[in-house]
Amino acid sequence: MARVRRNPDDARRMILQAAGKLLAAGGPAAVQVRAVAAEVGVTDAAVNHHFGTRDQLLDSLLRFGGTKLKAELHAVLGAWADGPPEPAELVRALAALYADGYAELALALHRSGRRDTGSGLLDEVVDRLHAQARHRCAAAGRTPPLRESIQLTVAALHQAVATEPLFGDEFRRSVGLDETAREHMLDWWTEILRAILAGRD
Repeated sequence: MARVRRNPDDARRMILQAAGKLLAAGGPAAVQVRAVAAEVGVTDAAVNHHFGTRDQLLDSLLRFGGTKLKAELHAVLGAWADGPPEPAELVRALAALYADGYAELALALHRSGRRDTGSGLLDEVVDRLHAQARHRCAAAGRTPPLRESIQLTVAALHQAVATEPLFGDEFRRSVGLDETAREHMLDWWTEILRAILAGRD
């Protein structure tokens, strides 16, 4: 059978998609070069050719997750173009990514010494929320929230959903809640965000 040659970008994307599938199924430990190669149908050497080492593959996979999250956020922002921002969409988009193993991956890479120097992932979201809050508060005669208040709320939300797959059950058990409270917690974050956006009398 003739080998199908792919351009490098397609090959890298297929490898990262396969690695992401393994990550979601078994966490960072499941993302092994041999397993990724088998999933894609290439040799171990082909994976190493595109990513160098397993650590570099994991680092690229984390950036790939960030790209996926940005795409999800742009979809959320696009939906907001037709009406007021819906905080539940933001909460669910953030939670969905980290539930697929990216929380464990980020922690594993952090422990190995990697530090994310990027910033501004949620800046556009904060800007849109702030603009809409100012508009709605002006119409209702309320004092709009400061942009910093929205920044702090979104940062706390992001931190909470990022650590949820790692520590959520333990934190809930510490106050007598069980794993079924996870959905209630996401709903609670949605209500918190709505309350901040509503401003003050």
